[in-house]
Amino acid sequence: MDPAQQANKAKRNRGMRRSQNQSVTPPPKDAYARLLSQHRSSMFASYLAQYAQDSLTQKEANDSSASLQGHSDRLNLPQQKKDHVLIEFPDSSDFSLSSSKNKGEESSLSLYMEKLSSHCDQQDCERKPGVNERQRRDQRRDTTTSQDGDIESGEELACSRSNGPKKHQKQQKKTDGPNKNAAPKAAEVYAGPQTPTMNAGASEQEQEKGRKSKKKTQPKKPEEEKNREAVLKLSADPQTQSPKPKQGVNSLGAKGKNKGDGRSKKQVFESYMSLEEVSHGLKRGELYQGQLRINPKNYNEAFFPSPDDTRDIFLDGVVARNRALNGDIVVIQILPREQWKVVKSDTDCDSTSESDTQTEHVLRTAQKSAGHGPSPNVRAEDQSSDPEELLRKRPDVSCADTGEHLEDPSASRANADILQKTAKVVYIVERKHSRAVTGHLKFLPDKPFAMFSPVDHRVPRINVKLDDCPAEFRTNPGDFAKTLLICQITDWAADSNFAEGRLAKTLGQAGEIEPETEGIMIEYNVDFSEFPQEVLDCLPRTLPWTIPPEEIEKRRDLRKECVFTIDPATARDLDDALSCKQLPDGNFEVGVHIADVSYFVKEGTSLDNMASQRATSVYLVQMVVPMLPRLLCEELCSLNPLTDRLTFSVIWKLTPEGKILDEWFGRSVVHSCVKLSYDDAQRLIEAPERLFPPDELPPIDAEHTVDEIHQAVLHLHSIAKNLRAQRFLGGALRLDQPKLSFTLDKETMTPQGCYIYEYRDCNKLVEEFMLLANMATATHIYRAFPTLALLRRHPPPKAKLVKELEVLCNQLGLNMDFTSAGTIHKSLCAIYGDDEYSVYRRQVLNNMCSRPMQLALYFCTGTRLQREHFQHYALNVPLYTHFTSPIRRYPDIIVHRLLAASLNLGPPLGLSTEEVQIRALHCNDKKTLSKKVQELSSELYFGVFVKECGPLESKAMVMGVLDKSFDVLVIQYGVQKRIYCKSIVGLDSYRYRKAEKVPQLVLVWTNDDEEGSPVEQVISIFSVVDVQLKADDVPLKYSALLRRPENIAS
Repeated sequence: MDPAQQANKAKRNRGMRRSQNQSVTPPPKDAYARLLSQHRSSMFASYLAQYAQDSLTQKEANDSSASLQGHSDRLNLPQQKKDHVLIEFPDSSDFSLSSSKNKGEESSLSLYMEKLSSHCDQQDCERKPGVNERQRRDQRRDTTTSQDGDIESGEELACSRSNGPKKHQKQQKKTDGPNKNAAPKAAEVYAGPQTPTMNAGASEQEQEKGRKSKKKTQPKKPEEEKNREAVLKLSADPQTQSPKPKQGVNSLGAKGKNKGDGRSKKQVFESYMSLEEVSHGLKRGELYQGQLRINPKNYNEAFFPSPDDTRDIFLDGVVARNRALNGDIVVIQILPREQWKVVKSDTDCDSTSESDTQTEHVLRTAQKSAGHGPSPNVRAEDQSSDPEELLRKRPDVSCADTGEHLEDPSASRANADILQKTAKVVYIVERKHSRAVTGHLKFLPDKPFAMFSPVDHRVPRINVKLDDCPAEFRTNPGDFAKTLLICQITDWAADSNFAEGRLAKTLGQAGEIEPETEGIMIEYNVDFSEFPQEVLDCLPRTLPWTIPPEEIEKRRDLRKECVFTIDPATARDLDDALSCKQLPDGNFEVGVHIADVSYFVKEGTSLDNMASQRATSVYLVQMVVPMLPRLLCEELCSLNPLTDRLTFSVIWKLTPEGKILDEWFGRSVVHSCVKLSYDDAQRLIEAPERLFPPDELPPIDAEHTVDEIHQAVLHLHSIAKNLRAQRFLGGALRLDQPKLSFTLDKETMTPQGCYIYEYRDCNKLVEEFMLLANMATATHIYRAFPTLALLRRHPPPKAKLVKELEVLCNQLGLNMDFTSAGTIHKSLCAIYGDDEYSVYRRQVLNNMCSRPMQLALYFCTGTRLQREHFQHYALNVPLYTHFTSPIRRYPDIIVHRLLAASLNLGPPLGLSTEEVQIRALHCNDKKTLSKKVQELSSELYFGVFVKECGPLESKAMVMGVLDKSFDVLVIQYGVQKRIYCKSIVGLDSYRYRKAEKVPQLVLVWTNDDEEGSPVEQVISIFSVVDVQLKADDVPLKYSALLRRPENIAS
């Protein structure tokens, strides 16, 4: 054998010996690079899973904890990096990085992990803290508000699935040794990128400090209450710069452990910033304060108002909200730009897409490696059903701080992508949410607690101690399956996915009106308890009560005038009355007379404090929760007919055209001659020439005749029409929404029928004079008290949303002018049409135009708000307030006191500017909650009606089109429902498309004729379809089902 052959043979022998010590030859550099680039792919995840399963069969596997320790030692990783490696794998006994007896023998996967971990070392120094929730969604199942009822543990589950046999898992617990804190997750961790347990980029000392901080308790509630007032006074300057990330804080993605296995628990949520950090951050413009809104249709999405009045800031997932609930006042920190959300169009920012992945456009940073600069490619994941919505790789993308769009050079500017800022909550200033929720209790075997599942999925599941549960539940938990309960959240620790709470009350059976109604009121913090004795002691004790003669002498006596009320037939709290008489010169003396509630509710009394706390009466379908004791709101203050009552009056001298010639404010006493219902007033308006007999109207005072009342109503109607025309010519806007009303059984109070409430001339009559009185009062009290007046402003709609709506209308071929409130009104009137569906087209258009609108708000004029911001946008008036309903609105009582003080008819207001503003903010909150409760009550009754009287058939008009569903307005009942394509019976397939940028769904129906081809139906905005409303199995829930059209063009 020649020397060359001997050398080759020796080389082969050495290769064979090396192969005995090494299971697989290390892959070449290009293969490693390819594997590294794909290590998050599903293919590699499957490979890891198969490797883990194969390793179970190895009979002589080393002790897992020793193997892991040895491997970490060989890699010479710090403890934090060990955690990064360990979290990549399932149970260490199922998968050992070293699978041979020889310590020096390593598999190819082991070598790959060594390279990967060293690569991660270089990446970690560049990685930003604050991991996006959607980037983790493939790793773990979010059990915080999961609707799946199969979770059997109330603790912070690290996983809900297992890769290996349970017996093997139990053996692993015994062999964990010193590394049990690094216990790996289940098989699902292979599905995506891993979350570091600490903020990357921090030093080892900072990381160690962060680990120690996990043991610290969260800030106590009393301390938070103490700090709240200081934070509320701070205001952040709207700046667009991203704040510097806070170092040494636990990562958002850390997950807790089971309590019973002796492991230390990892934080799920970041610790809140200190008050000092929050104060400095707000002053520097690095943090922002505002109200959190959680999407009721997708609990993973939350939004925060943008400080620069552009696009709302997005909070992605439960962890980013950091235990804040819907409506809470929070402080947020903007995440680094590379974690902002990429949306294909403006509508994506409002979650209009049904695809689970369509809103998951997350702009990811290009990973940096040693000796390499940042990659020019930006990658975003998307699996939208619309090919045009796919976000592709873009070379040479510029992400300058001032830019908001990412453009594909090959695409048109209309398809440019948009960045939406993302953020996380770092502090809760005020818990606006009541923390009381309705839901159901679930028994967990072998656990010392039960699981409470709220009906509102925006609220986390709650652990309730078994000892605090009803005794019957512990013995027969199945009997509580349909029982509705109230649970109060008492704590939510930073290391737990679940809150802790206690049961407050058992309401009754789910689906029944009374328990459901009570649950709604408790959940939205409506005080429906009886008034305490100290409040009742403030009322007149001598009954029946009469007006003292000395009080009448102080007032203008209008008891001989023709004064009357116009209210709903069932109304009991009559707080406004009207009068009108023609003067010799042809002009009219018109009066608006409002119940003088401030005479009975003295400032600073227990009665005043209670009214201030309740702030408003709450109107439900079957009942009213009054702001004041019923003795006041239904008797002493109510302007009941044929009774002397104290009032505050505004009296004008008006021309027939409605021009104001003179104006008078003052306290008065009136005697209402008749209580007219809206139906009564409408009949008088519609028959101006008819002589009504007395028996066709309610009882009338003998001092006045039917004809006198009839003429007064007709004069008021004529003036009101002129006032209304002038308002809309002057630029006012009204966007009516359909209101559902019910006819109830008098005994059971269950719905017997329902109808859409009709807004008629009689309603417009009353509205015009109430508006006139409110505007006149606003001007008067602001002139008298420029720094103390309580007014009501309506901010203009958000410019960004208006622009988006304008684009949509242009795409639909609607000629809309959004320059001002007046131009919107004129545009709407011009395009409503006059066909049979014009009324419903009006409702759809009104709904579309309502979306950009902001809520009207009470405020004190002494705040730092600029004068031009006092304006009421919809009414298009510079000053407005509420004066006409003091029985049911507390702000009106303050306005009455200000008016009395300005006329020297009462003492000065005993509140400072700051105190008036605090009352105003509280009234804003209560008004919003009251409106929500009213809506939920209506939904509750309609759900019962559908169950008892359904299925219901109706025409419906399409309001919006998504990629897998569409929204409709059910014409006969005025309700809005979403129809999901996958639930349509008889549908062969469907596809989403855009025809000239207008979203459409093409529904392909199976042909009844077996030999015929499928037929198509196109769904777009304003399409009229046939629907059926049918009750679901879930109590009070119902679905809208699309019916197959009779005639479909093939």
